[in-house]
Amino acid sequence: MQLAQNVVALAPQPSAAGRFSGPAGATIAEIRRLAASDLTPIVADIDKGAYPAAVLRAFGVAGGYGLHLTAGHTLGPTIESMAAISETCLSTGFMDWCQNTLVWYILNSDNEALKAKFLAPAAEGKVLGGTGLSNPMKTIFGIEQMRLKGTKVEGGYRIKGALPWVSNLGPDHLFGAVFDTDDGGRVMCLIDCADPAVTLKPCEPFLALDGTGTFGVQVRDLFIPQDMILADPAMPYIRKIRAGFILLQAGMAIGLVRDCVRMMEEVRPALGHVNRFLDVQPEDIAEKLAAIEAEVFELAATPYDPSDAFWKRVVAMRLEGGEATVAAAHHAMLHCGARGYVAAHRCQRRLREAYFVAIVTPATKQLRKMLAEMA
Repeated sequence: MQLAQNVVALAPQPSAAGRFSGPAGATIAEIRRLAASDLTPIVADIDKGAYPAAVLRAFGVAGGYGLHLTAGHTLGPTIESMAAISETCLSTGFMDWCQNTLVWYILNSDNEALKAKFLAPAAEGKVLGGTGLSNPMKTIFGIEQMRLKGTKVEGGYRIKGALPWVSNLGPDHLFGAVFDTDDGGRVMCLIDCADPAVTLKPCEPFLALDGTGTFGVQVRDLFIPQDMILADPAMPYIRKIRAGFILLQAGMAIGLVRDCVRMMEEVRPALGHVNRFLDVQPEDIAEKLAAIEAEVFELAATPYDPSDAFWKRVVAMRLEGGEATVAAAHHAMLHCGARGYVAAHRCQRRLREAYFVAIVTPATKQLRKMLAEMA
């Protein structure tokens, strides 16, 4: 009961009100309603490791994974929908990002057979899945080596290797993956977790985000037929999708920061007389959030912009969003004080979740490396 009292039903934040209308606005409103009615009661279970498959599929039925299938494929409505979910639970917001990114992969593939088979089921939440691009993103920017290797065979490729962490997975899920080939090529594909050549291995417990269906993945002599190839060669395709991949992550940051502002305002009647001596007030966080949202939604209108200037803005925005999330959660804890430090209060969960925004690929240190190399 105490936990339920501390996970409040959410109303639209002023910065989000009226941004989207028409069918997109109606879908976002329904996602927000589902977050309040279906997600809020199980947040504590998710934080302890429960995977909310039913809620994720309900978001798909509501249209939450199809928002960027509209003309022009703008990402603003998808980011707003993800933010609405992340206001309640970042674990679920992250899985929403995984699912929407899977749809983004399929949408942007030139493989019509793959799109015909998977786009509608993924967009409707009938097929759930993850992104699998953590290792490739680090490899492309000189941080790791590619962990999956492939050999060309008749009708496709055979691949092997292991990925330490892939999220939003289960025995019937899909995820995107990149592998290097014997002849120096690089290919991106979909992997079906139901294939006997794929093994999902539980991970060590995390500080937070344990309910996200995150597994280590072992691949042994897996056949990838042509109708599972997203792109061959992969690099032109990755350059096309990379801005969208990162922009979509902004929904997690925006939603969590909104809730941090809300928590600071919630305790103001009881603690405002002493909290006023803290250096950072909710208005300061809200002002920072408004600036981030303005940049995010402007960038989200043109996710295919190929210019270096646009790409630099996307990377800088992602860095700023991660840092602002950690700062907002930190100051929310200071404002809530002892009541936010008890296990039943959502403030301590939001603080644990905030660090994930700063370390999920591309992490703060990788983003700083990328910006330094751009300079």
